[in-house]
Amino acid sequence: MFGLTALELARIQFGFTVSFHIIFPAITIGLASYLAVLEGLWLWRHEAVYRDLYHFWSNIFAVNFAMGVVSGLVMAYQFGTNWSYFSSFAGSVTGPLLTYEVLTAFFLEAGFLGVMLFGWNKVGPGLHFFATIMVAFGTLISATWILASNSWMQTPQGFEVVNGRVVPVDWLKVIFNPSFPYRLVHMTIAAYLTTALFVAAAAAWHLLRGNATTAVHTMLSMAMWMVLVVAPIQILVGDQHGLNTLEHQPAKIAAIEGHWQNTPGESVPLILFGLPDMAAETTRYALEIPSLGSLILTHNINGQIPGLKEFAPGDRPNSAIVFWTFRLMVGLGLLMLLLGLWSLYLRWRGGLYHSRTFLRFATLMGPSGLIAILAGWLTTEIGRQPWVVYGVMRTKDAVSNHSALALSTTLIMFVIMYCAVFGTGVSYMLKLVAKGPQPFDEYPPHDNAQSQRPARPLSAAPDSIDSATADGQKDA
Repeated sequence: MFGLTALELARIQFGFTVSFHIIFPAITIGLASYLAVLEGLWLWRHEAVYRDLYHFWSNIFAVNFAMGVVSGLVMAYQFGTNWSYFSSFAGSVTGPLLTYEVLTAFFLEAGFLGVMLFGWNKVGPGLHFFATIMVAFGTLISATWILASNSWMQTPQGFEVVNGRVVPVDWLKVIFNPSFPYRLVHMTIAAYLTTALFVAAAAAWHLLRGNATTAVHTMLSMAMWMVLVVAPIQILVGDQHGLNTLEHQPAKIAAIEGHWQNTPGESVPLILFGLPDMAAETTRYALEIPSLGSLILTHNINGQIPGLKEFAPGDRPNSAIVFWTFRLMVGLGLLMLLLGLWSLYLRWRGGLYHSRTFLRFATLMGPSGLIAILAGWLTTEIGRQPWVVYGVMRTKDAVSNHSALALSTTLIMFVIMYCAVFGTGVSYMLKLVAKGPQPFDEYPPHDNAQSQRPARPLSAAPDSIDSATADGQKDA
């Protein structure tokens, strides 16, 4: 297919499935916490707007959660089908970590999800709020185990290689590997930012169409506070994550910066734009800011970082890709910060809900969180190449023995099926968003008393045999 090798097709296939999957858990993590906040505010203030928003977003959460589960199952199977040698080599580490995710997070979410989605009138408010919190907590636990596994592949420790296989010797070091804390915080904040931008875009879209209800105003206000607070925190966390990556994966940083070699006694410039050329070992048409690279990357105006030429050609990540995916992520992050600061100015001037220019910008920024996550994920994963477990196992040694024809066929099938299935799901989710929040009737009327669902299983039965007999004679 297009002259690609089996290894390249396997990587594209896994990249395609994981890219589809990651957008759903990101929204799930953010929406679950948002729902917990909304229900908490409802119980505290008893203002109907929070109850209405809870039920509006819980429907969207349910659709998104289902798509996340399905896409995750497909991705998990690929470890055994397309990357069997990796599973054989490192399965003693990645297998238990994914099992812990199922036993803790997935079971917790599954246990309380039904109560959260269907138990509003069937359990007490305290229990329902507890169920919502448990679902939100479960999404965070899930992210913890998944990122522990992936971070170990980035910065492996706590293991030995015995007879050609990884053997864990210290699980605390395996889990709390050097990059794990930074990646967990960075991804969690990204999920919250993504959700806030999604909620803000929905509110802005409705305001542009004249649907200026209290619920829509509340959606926009809460989302903009979140963006304002979290966007600068994400920038600071990203900076610390970058320092950690420079320490443990210097080749990745060199590729991201398009930096090839150092000049003795000179600081590193920041290349804003350019075209990295892997064959010529240079970055063409570079637009540089002198010394700023050293200041950002090392926090020292005279600091230097390793250049790509210091690494063997076979150990260099593809700078032509990660150079631009990183800048796309950073550029969107700066736009998010601008959106938050603009919202603060408009809030101060009393025009947050009326500036059509701002509302259009907020609407356009709706998918920016998801795009930034995908760009960051590509930067992380492509920047790790040519290693699947950094410094331990190369990607070419991890792929299964499939032909290019087989991988081409399955890749085409994945693209068609994913676009059909998840395209339908996303379309339905957007239709729910377009409908907008509606007043929620806490106790909807019923034409027939017997059509009501009982709050307790035994309450469906009559209080006595005599009453049941009387009802039967009445029906006759």
